[in-house]
Amino acid sequence: MRTSGIEPVLRIVLCGASSLLIFAVAGARGLLETTESRADRRRRALTHTVRRWVGLLGELRGAYAKAGQFAASRPDLIPEEAAAALRTLRDRVPPLPPAEIRRAIEAELEMPLEEAFKEFDPLPLGAASIAQVHRAALPDGTPVAVKVQYPWIQASISADLKVLRTLARGLLRLSSNRRWTFDFERFFAEFAVGLAEELDFEAEARAASEIAANLADDSSIQVPRVIASHTRTRVLTMTYYPCLNIADSTGLANLGVQPSKVLEIVVRAYAKQIFQDGLFHADPHPGNLFVLDEPEASQNPRVLFVDFGLHRRLSPELQNEMRQGIFALMQRNVDLFVERMNALEMIAPGAELGVRKAVSQMLDRIASEGGSDALMNAPGSQVLSLKDEAKRLLEETPGLQLPNDLLLYAKTLAYVFALGEELDPNVDLMKISVPYLLQFLAARD
Repeated sequence: MRTSGIEPVLRIVLCGASSLLIFAVAGARGLLETTESRADRRRRALTHTVRRWVGLLGELRGAYAKAGQFAASRPDLIPEEAAAALRTLRDRVPPLPPAEIRRAIEAELEMPLEEAFKEFDPLPLGAASIAQVHRAALPDGTPVAVKVQYPWIQASISADLKVLRTLARGLLRLSSNRRWTFDFERFFAEFAVGLAEELDFEAEARAASEIAANLADDSSIQVPRVIASHTRTRVLTMTYYPCLNIADSTGLANLGVQPSKVLEIVVRAYAKQIFQDGLFHADPHPGNLFVLDEPEASQNPRVLFVDFGLHRRLSPELQNEMRQGIFALMQRNVDLFVERMNALEMIAPGAELGVRKAVSQMLDRIASEGGSDALMNAPGSQVLSLKDEAKRLLEETPGLQLPNDLLLYAKTLAYVFALGEELDPNVDLMKISVPYLLQFLAARD
């Protein structure tokens, strides 16, 4: 049963107070210990504290669990040890009974289920935090997947967001006496906007259709077709394809599919979306990427992209700032790099001197590992090391905060390159990406 009212606030405040107490005790006990022992004690305290938070947010579910997942993507807010634990959060929701699913679909589509679908499997293919997915067939026999939002989820999340907004403002006030502080209200605003988009299935349908059109010239990429007549804010219907998960090495081997071919398709698709189109599917984990199960897969595999709830459109202004930032990185120009960070409101008042020093050190480390001249020819592992440098900058530099759009951009690229290391580390991902990156840089204002 979902908790409501004041109870979530009390539980979060108590968990926060106990967390502070744990770290205070760990710090006091560590006064007479060696540096290594103090660090070990702090790690144990962090592990214990994060486990408590994961348990609490998982129990509260809804927007609380989503907020934990969102925080896990913010290296400018929490350390990697905490992020790794928060990434295990899953808002587990038991599937709705068939009668409730029927009512939800009929209310949205304004027609009986039997009229909307020739066939409808009452058992879901999967149930996630805000919706569950069912296999079905249209009246003409077309196989489809129907994503149905839980009827109570919007009201529940709306109530949760009111509590979280209050907590964000409280955290901002509590930390206001510091020289600089993390902007919790900005964090909350970005989180709330992203969650609202995820709840709007018509927005997801528009993004899927636009991305499909952008990638239409590449026959190796498949995006499910939106069935507009059967799609509303809380119901999304798209064509269904028999497929295998991209991480199913045994299944792909049985199909005769080479992982290297699949990886090339994925990287090409994301390079085009990010560097050319400006609109991209921002959730490239294996659960959203599949290989079509068809006879010609061994020679010409096709990759299926699903779940466009998390997508992002980069504004022309942000794209231009990104171009200038990349040029600054390649030129090792600290002044220009920091200037671009200020333009994106990434640096808190009073923090610029420390940020400038940290950026200079980062660029020196990059130069010692091969420098900007080698960037365009870097293998995937080296690109991941650049990602680690950027992550280190965010984690270790007070007063530095990434806009969420830029964070999603960086995270999506990092996920794609990490996928490359998993599927086939011998594939030269940069060689595939560079033509799109060069085109992106050439469009500089």
